[in-house]
Amino acid sequence: MIPIQRNKSKREHATSEPSAIWSNRPAGVPGAVPPPSIPLSFLAASSLGLVATGVSLIWARHAGIPDPTADLVVAATHFGVLATLSVGILGSMHQFVPVITGRPLRSIRISWIAFTTWLAASWMLPIGVATEQLDVVITSGILAGIGMGLLCVNLIPALSVKGKGVSVTGLRLSLAGAVVTTLLGITFVFNRQDHWFQMPGHVDLAMAVTGLFGWLGLTYIAVSQKLWPMFFLAHVPGRHIAGSVAVYGFSAGASILAVGLGFSVTALSWIGATVLATGLGAHLTSLVTHIRHRRRKADLHLVFVVTSTAWVMCGVALAIGAMSLIGNDYNRGTALAAGAVVATAGWILTALVGHVYKVVPFISWSTLRSHGIATDSRGKQIMFSDLYNHHLAAMTYLCTTAGIATLVGGFSLSSSWAIATGGVFLAAAGMVTAINLSVRTTRLLRSQGRLDAIGVT
Repeated sequence: MIPIQRNKSKREHATSEPSAIWSNRPAGVPGAVPPPSIPLSFLAASSLGLVATGVSLIWARHAGIPDPTADLVVAATHFGVLATLSVGILGSMHQFVPVITGRPLRSIRISWIAFTTWLAASWMLPIGVATEQLDVVITSGILAGIGMGLLCVNLIPALSVKGKGVSVTGLRLSLAGAVVTTLLGITFVFNRQDHWFQMPGHVDLAMAVTGLFGWLGLTYIAVSQKLWPMFFLAHVPGRHIAGSVAVYGFSAGASILAVGLGFSVTALSWIGATVLATGLGAHLTSLVTHIRHRRRKADLHLVFVVTSTAWVMCGVALAIGAMSLIGNDYNRGTALAAGAVVATAGWILTALVGHVYKVVPFISWSTLRSHGIATDSRGKQIMFSDLYNHHLAAMTYLCTTAGIATLVGGFSLSSSWAIATGGVFLAAAGMVTAINLSVRTTRLLRSQGRLDAIGVT
């Protein structure tokens, strides 16, 4: 009996760790939610990654025309996928997994180590590829493996809870997709040194499908089933099966398509594409249903979400065009395939930026309330919408949309100036987002001498 009691005590201590660290937790915020500095650090790093993506695209503007798989383009792609999308999605998971499951992360300390490790890997890999420093690339692969292992250790205890619905199931599947993507990435990284096998385009595309659809896209689809009812104030009556079909269809379709592409099995690739399209259709059906039942008037968040949907449809159309052309006109087909990847990444990026403008003010507001800051200098009650400038938010939308549009056109039409212009727009979007979502909260905390509340000294 004594050993059993001792183990139980340890579990209870681990469960209470986040509450102990965020000692001024405001009323109404669940005890499982981690301190705000954790998700905010991930999301701030994601904004910085978007700036780096834009700068690297400007640098790679000429290299992407003859060969979209050139090292400079690969570096820019990894700044976008790793340093921007992956870091942002992981920050969202650190916030929403405890909220959805009601169970805390295993350890706040592990969260910080994982953040530092993954951030280092996400910057070292593209820098190493761009500068042809193989040792840096190898080190980034090792750090990515360590970071993903720590993330799994930290998130799996919360995700193992049963009976929490399709969103938790989707997050489990997306974490599995993240692990597979990371393992493939590590293999390809070491292959650059040892040359175990040739790296044909269809194998690289299989990894892209796993990462963009089986991990990043699936995470958004899973979490959206919880976020849309809250942000749209939408209650869908009856049994809503579209969300379940979206999660399972997207996961299964991405897996089958990746295997078919990786092993050049055309029939399997088409089956996977069909299943994936079914999941995407269910996702769009779920979105339309939530919009129809929304009780909140149309706002910028809705514009972000609808625009992101348009990008994924654009990606599908470009992918179909690439498949139909690549056999007869390889260069033209490859250019359209590059445009399809950009459009698909634009789907996730637009959705991420749009939801950040909802999530970060909520986290910042909770932080302010936890330290007794409820009004501004004029004595006005602070609301979520008071924590950022709405004109700058609209500018963020315009920069993000213009950046994706010019990049899709630049890669699809082989235009170097369009690629460079897209890079300028994305860099601007990253800078505006970081400034807009931090200045007002920082100013309020500084006025009360409480910058320690978000980890700023």
